[in-house]
Amino acid sequence: MIRVKICGLTDEAALAAAQEAGAAYLGFVFFARSPRCLTPERAAELTASVRPGLARVGLFVDPDDALIGAVLDRAGIDIIQLHGHETPERVAALREMTGLPVMKALGIAEAADLDMLPVYEAVADQILVDARPPKGAPVPGGNGIAFDWRLIAGRRWARPWMLAGGLRPENVAEAIRLTGVRQVDVSSGVESAPGIKDPDRIRAFMAATRALEG
Repeated sequence: MIRVKICGLTDEAALAAAQEAGAAYLGFVFFARSPRCLTPERAAELTASVRPGLARVGLFVDPDDALIGAVLDRAGIDIIQLHGHETPERVAALREMTGLPVMKALGIAEAADLDMLPVYEAVADQILVDARPPKGAPVPGGNGIAFDWRLIAGRRWARPWMLAGGLRPENVAEAIRLTGVRQVDVSSGVESAPGIKDPDRIRAFMAATRALEG
């Protein structure tokens, strides 16, 4: 089974579409420069309607303890996703402080970038293999760009891992076939505009992954 994360959810219609279509992970962003950023209070309104058994993921970029605490106090978050320049020590510290599983995102553009994966595997519960953002990009993810998937074709790691970066309904099947990944993450690829999720594209993305499971 292919497990899908729909990230950057900001409204009830998209959240409902993601749940009804079978997403396993639902992502909520807490990074001020992102068009998908939520307040802890707004996130609490959305996460309250998530069905039991689905993972509510909070995405942070180099967060301080106060932000983590404010979100966890208000919003129902099951997994912390770190998408900044967090060191392995910081990943381990947040995991211990919160008692929650931590997913660490790593940007890939060339083979040498993969060298850091084993380092973070030692401290994170999951690894998100994403495209390295272009120079000067205001946000570290959700930029709609892909890296060369051949860099990780057939690769396996000790921890569960997820593929992100430039995925959309039209290419997710190719990405899965080429890399062998069993978990994928999409944000801009199911949007009609930055930060605006399109329920029809969410359903199309999920259908494309389900078509590979027969």
